[in-house]
Amino acid sequence: MSFPRRILLAAGAAGLLLSACAPLAPQIRQPSAAQQRQQASAFELEGRLSASDGERAASGRMEWLHAPTHDSWTLLNPLGQIAAQLEQDASGAELITADGRRYRASSADSLLPELLGVEVPVARLVQWVQAAPRREAEIRETDDSGRPSLVIDAGWRIAYLEYAGPEANATPRLIDISRGDTRLRLFIDRWTPTP
Repeated sequence: MSFPRRILLAAGAAGLLLSACAPLAPQIRQPSAAQQRQQASAFELEGRLSASDGERAASGRMEWLHAPTHDSWTLLNPLGQIAAQLEQDASGAELITADGRRYRASSADSLLPELLGVEVPVARLVQWVQAAPRREAEIRETDDSGRPSLVIDAGWRIAYLEYAGPEANATPRLIDISRGDTRLRLFIDRWTPTP
């Protein structure tokens, strides 16, 4: 074997050895089907809820109209009468109780506990009712269709106990949200995306 050919073979072998020792390219983690769920920017939701914080408890029906710039919640007591209404837009939030009292705040986060009986972050609730967790949330479990069944988000535990159908994009029907003594259980009777 000639000298130049030996050098070429040695260089090729050294290249193979070096490439075998090189670090592997980092694996790019693809988002799971649970993380890719589409979130509607506007929707109408009707459902039944029960809430408790270890001291107080509330239950009834809830109607929620959500849009990017406005939210409107109506809580009805078990007899179907309006117990309270909460409106939020860019100027702030206002709660009106059944007896006509009005309360104002800079955001619905301050007033939602008066409506639901528990403190729940409004912005995250929009994602939770759609089973569309934000990127920072931890999806602990998924069901057979790849949908979230247990999510941990900023200390909140969101359990999806039932979906409206077997399809991968079906909306949640029964959600249990908890953190410490705070617990909110929501059964969604109707959920409709709006334009």
